[in-house]
Amino acid sequence: MQFPCEYEDTGLLLQPQLEGQDYGAAAADGTQCPSVSVSRNSSAKRDCLVVAVLCCGNLINFIDWFIVPGILLEIQKYFGLSDGETGLLQTVFTLCYMLAAPIFGYLGDRYNRKIILGAGIFFWSGVTLGSSFITESHYRIFVLSRGLVGIGSASYSTIAPTIIADLFEEGKRTTVLSIFYIFIPVGSGCGYILAAGVAESTGDWHWALRVTPCMGGLALLLLILLVPHRIQRKTAAHRALSISGTIQGTDEKPDVHRTAKTTWCQDVGSLVQNCSFVCSSLGLTAMAFVTGSLGVWMPLFLYRAQVVQGIVPPCRQESCNSSNSLIFGGITIGTGILGIIAGAEAARLLRKINNKADPLICATSMFISALCLYIALMVAQTNILSTFIFIAFGELFLSVNWAVVTDILLYVVTPRRQSTAIALQILVSHLLGDAGSPYLIGVISNAIQARNIPSLQWSFQSMQYSFVICAFIGVLGGGFFLLTSFFIEEDREEAQRV
Repeated sequence: MQFPCEYEDTGLLLQPQLEGQDYGAAAADGTQCPSVSVSRNSSAKRDCLVVAVLCCGNLINFIDWFIVPGILLEIQKYFGLSDGETGLLQTVFTLCYMLAAPIFGYLGDRYNRKIILGAGIFFWSGVTLGSSFITESHYRIFVLSRGLVGIGSASYSTIAPTIIADLFEEGKRTTVLSIFYIFIPVGSGCGYILAAGVAESTGDWHWALRVTPCMGGLALLLLILLVPHRIQRKTAAHRALSISGTIQGTDEKPDVHRTAKTTWCQDVGSLVQNCSFVCSSLGLTAMAFVTGSLGVWMPLFLYRAQVVQGIVPPCRQESCNSSNSLIFGGITIGTGILGIIAGAEAARLLRKINNKADPLICATSMFISALCLYIALMVAQTNILSTFIFIAFGELFLSVNWAVVTDILLYVVTPRRQSTAIALQILVSHLLGDAGSPYLIGVISNAIQARNIPSLQWSFQSMQYSFVICAFIGVLGGGFFLLTSFFIEEDREEAQRV
């Protein structure tokens, strides 16, 4: 019985060591297997190149996501919008984003992912460019354009992480995912900075919407040239299938996609029964709830705290000081990068001594983050510097979980359902998280103000009291991650068997 040296174009060396056989030894027919190190080095370089392209696309994706919030005041003046109509722009974007995610999850598990990614980049870049030419009398078309951009973004956020899962095994996957997710806070901050900078330098906010499509075109070109058309999965389950097919003497390369054909409803039914996936998704939803609230309301809360302390006077003009937004944006970028790196490194080290390390890291960081946010809210009326410090720590520990949560999903869900799982996670986390949390915080704040005499003090306290809900939601999220630790070992073994 003879084993082929490797499968062509997969980069996977499938040489099971038999008794009395050394790696690199001549085969029975006198042929010599190629060097293992050369093949592995070539495969590693290709994989790193693919990840670099995906990270570039993720950066541009989130720059485009936050380009409109960065010039929101100019857009509001241009279209003559009320606050409610202005807020509708982000609401429509988020709703379309989360509703489109399951569709792309279904497509990503069944069709070529490179084509779907390329189509998504081309679509959102084209729509963004077209929206820059919409006149002031067509506000509804502008709202529609933001929804379409959300659809294009959903294709990228749903499928790109699963390609990374295909390229790397569990040991390296968390590190690579952490690098990929670093570009979320970096892209978000760059979106604000780029939008404001281009609008100020050109004197016309429309040009801010014409820069990112050019960047999207570059990302699309890199995707076409540098990302392989088909990527074989490098999971343990895939190698077992490959070796099994070889032993049986088949010449056809095994394909995980062809191991079983299931409907979307069957995939969803299986995921709902996966306790680790369900609990970790609910924990991620709590994270999204908190981050969504912080992103919208924290600069305003800091401003009201400074007014109460007498640090700044009440704003009576149309354009107020934006220093709180700039500081908070800088904190978000810095803590996002540090938190994601720290989370990946903690997971790498602690997995060696505890198989439940990932959910326990997420649970601990959520509890600490909730405590820091609660302290920040309580000291805001007396010490604004301490407020900034505790907000920074709260965001830091919140950011620890981003890459780790995705890695949990990738090893408790069988590969052929990963795109669907990510899509469902996106849908649930946005639907129950950041899609509604800013509105809920505002409604609670308005209700508190309505029951008291209007004053600057109550304007601050109403926001302070409504924000406390974020601390409790953070504790709830930590509880869901803690619950995940009870099921994760069993679900991981089940995913590897399928």
